[in-house]
Amino acid sequence: MRNFKMVCLDIDGTLLNSRHKISKRTKNIIKIISKEENITVILVSARMPKGILPFHKELGIIEPIICYSGSLIIDEKREVITTKEIEIEDIKNIYNTAKDENIHISLYRDNEWFVEEIDEWVRQESEITKIIPTIINFQELVEVWRKEKKGANKILSMSDVENISRLADKLKGEKFEGLNIYPSKTTYLEIMTKKASKTSAIEFLCNKLNIEKEEVIAIGDNYNDMDMLQYAGVGIAMGNAPDIVKEKADDITATNDEDGVAKALEKYFLYN
Repeated sequence: MRNFKMVCLDIDGTLLNSRHKISKRTKNIIKIISKEENITVILVSARMPKGILPFHKELGIIEPIICYSGSLIIDEKREVITTKEIEIEDIKNIYNTAKDENIHISLYRDNEWFVEEIDEWVRQESEITKIIPTIINFQELVEVWRKEKKGANKILSMSDVENISRLADKLKGEKFEGLNIYPSKTTYLEIMTKKASKTSAIEFLCNKLNIEKEEVIAIGDNYNDMDMLQYAGVGIAMGNAPDIVKEKADDITATNDEDGVAKALEKYFLYN
């Protein structure tokens, strides 16, 4: 039996079911491995801290949290451990490109979500995350960040499938080669600096906690989870993951509506 010491869990489509809840079975097994087996359980998400902390509290874990797919890591006291940001000129170029296509843009930094107006996409995301954004003029915000020598942890574009696909194609040019650009679902395009990834954040914590990558289990369901599934000692894809994600995994569990996380953890920690 391999001596696993860390479990890294994606949130949406993985830890949460389609009703955006953690099932009782999943909650129980996580509490068992974290409290009784002393396994480090790390939540790894494209979400902002506000969108992760309620689940962190619900599970009763006190480990660091990986936010924005690795561009921000905070500790159990909500203090920033490390942050990696999109530079101002990239923010402006992405903003202008998206506005030309009439596509919604959200900016995220630390624990704040910024929008220029409340539209149908903001209402939808707010309903899912239970977070209310700050409304602000982006040109003014970017100038403040420029003076403070700050940037954004994440940019989120939301629109219909055709618009998001078209925007993704436009952002593939040389001008944006320093960015990670991927669809988190067909209507969402997530943008972070290439200096950040779920894998680099997990590797950072492994070094900090003296854990080898072979001692890590990672579970995820989407394109931005592929790198961490390949990095971990065992990478497990959810049953609801796209085929390309499953191909990168060492194992496949049930869907997020079939207690896939619980079944995977039971397999590797209770029955192995």
